[in-house]
Amino acid sequence: MRRLIHLMLSPSCRLARLMVGEKRVACDPVMAEDARNPMPVLVDMDGTRAEGVWAILDHLETNYPDRPLAPADDAARRGALRWVDWAMGPFHEQVTQRIVYEKAGQRFTGAAFSRAPDMNTIRAGREELKVALAAIGRAAETNGNLACRETTLGDLAVAAHLSALDYFGEVPWSDYPAASEWYVRMKSRPAFRSILSDRVPGQPPVAHYAELDF
Repeated sequence: MRRLIHLMLSPSCRLARLMVGEKRVACDPVMAEDARNPMPVLVDMDGTRAEGVWAILDHLETNYPDRPLAPADDAARRGALRWVDWAMGPFHEQVTQRIVYEKAGQRFTGAAFSRAPDMNTIRAGREELKVALAAIGRAAETNGNLACRETTLGDLAVAAHLSALDYFGEVPWSDYPAASEWYVRMKSRPAFRSILSDRVPGQPPVAHYAELDF
C-alpha cells in the first residue's frame, strides 16, 4: 500500500494529501513519528520515495497523469501556479505561521519553535487573513475558482492553509461570503474527506470544521 507520511496541521502536508486525493491514488496516511524530519513523504508501491510537496507533485504528475492538477491552458496554468506561490510563501509567513503555528503543537505542524502562544503574533495574523480573504473572494467571483473555472493546484494550496486555520475557527467566514462560498465547494470535494476527519488529541476542531456548510 502507498503511504503518505505527514503532519496533521502542516499546510504542505495537507496539500500533498489533497493532491493524492484529487489524483484518486489510493494511499494510507501515516502520522510522522518525528516532526523534525522533512515532511511530507510519499512512499509508492514500488518503494519509490518522494520527499517534500514539490517532489510529490512531480511524482504524481509524471506517474499518474490522469486528472492533471494544473490546467492545460497556459494563462490558467500560470495563474494557478501564482496562487500556489502566494499560498506557500506570503500567506504561509504572514497568516498561517502567525496563527496555526502559535496555536498547534510542534509535532502537528513541524514548526521550528515550541512556546506558549503569543497573542500579539496571532492578532497580526488575523489582520493579514482579512486582506487575504478579500482577495480570495474577488478571484473566486471573477474566475469561478481562483485561477480559472476548473479546480487547480492553486485552489488546493490555498484551501490547505485555510483548512488548518479553520480547524481552530480562525476564519471569519461570515464577513467574506464570496471566499466562504468558494471554500464550501472545496471542502465538499472527495479529496477533502480525510482532512475533515482530522482530530488533534486533546485539541478538537470547532463544531463547523467537518460540516459541508457554515
